[in-house]
Amino acid sequence: MSRKLILAAATAAVVSVGGALVASADPVDEELVIDGEIPMVIRTKAPEGHPFDEVLSGWLFRTPETRSLEEDTFTNPGMLYVERGEEIWNTVEGEAGKSCASCHGDAAETMAGVAAAYPKWDADAERPINVELQIDKCRENNMKAEPYKFDAPEQRALTTFLKHQSLGKPVQVDLSQGDMQSWWDQGKEVYYTRTGQLNLSCASCHEENNGKYIRADHLSQGNVNGFPTYRLKQGNMVLLHSRFRGCIRDTRAEFPAPFSDELMALEVYTTWRGTGLSVETPAVRQ
Repeated sequence: MSRKLILAAATAAVVSVGGALVASADPVDEELVIDGEIPMVIRTKAPEGHPFDEVLSGWLFRTPETRSLEEDTFTNPGMLYVERGEEIWNTVEGEAGKSCASCHGDAAETMAGVAAAYPKWDADAERPINVELQIDKCRENNMKAEPYKFDAPEQRALTTFLKHQSLGKPVQVDLSQGDMQSWWDQGKEVYYTRTGQLNLSCASCHEENNGKYIRADHLSQGNVNGFPTYRLKQGNMVLLHSRFRGCIRDTRAEFPAPFSDELMALEVYTTWRGTGLSVETPAVRQ
């Protein structure tokens, strides 16, 4: 092939997002089975009204080395947080002298599949709440303990532990509860609104350019079924609202407070976008 044709082919495979070079690529055609025993739904038909025909797990966009870490719970670094979360689950705290287990018993039985339905409507707060806020509500009302500060190690660990009890279960948000539909509408608006000095929206990367490379990162559809997620670049478990804020920061915009109306609405909408995918927590990503 001539130098001119090589240059033309390379140019055709590159687009620009916020001034960064983006090269075309495809997600892998593989299956994810945890420990050779738990098959995960990583491709599924999109819900009605979705911009894609098929929704894909972010696992399909990762390197072979990263994918293999998630396949084996022994090598998955996120499992350390699951173990720590189990310790917290059984630890007595607060003036009521209770642990999570005091009310809920064995989480493997009582919490199986529960987190797959979050965020859900909270009639007391008159807004959606996620797993982290449900934990805080239980701590305050039932344990008479202080709520966790956002992104506290204990919050990350207990949230990871609870989400892990839904491993393999399909994500399913009930938009018929309370006023969830209006929060979905608000979240959709947030998803498509361009912000920051780079003038980017969530859709700029995860809808318009998913499947392409931006620098060294392979852009996924941005589905959130793996959160909390262990990110290798940070060497830590990352909560969903931390990732939201990190993305917004990367557009060079001011980011909202965690669990703010804006980010809770975004969680409702992005969770819905991954309807039917398996809960992968703790997922492993780059």
